[in-house]
Amino acid sequence: MAAMKPRTGDGPLEVTKEGRGIVMRVPLEGGGRLVVEMTPEEADNLGDALKTASG
Repeated sequence: MAAMKPRTGDGPLEVTKEGRGIVMRVPLEGGGRLVVEMTPEEADNLGDALKTASG
């Protein structure tokens, strides 16, 4: 049985490589996390889009 973790939004943004994919965990307001799995190409595209949006 998996260990139970508290469902809080506290904590840092986490990005890890798992197998051939990249998993990003983003803490949310009000608790919980948004978990997104992407390919390395998608991660590069996301990084470029964030750089463009942030100026």
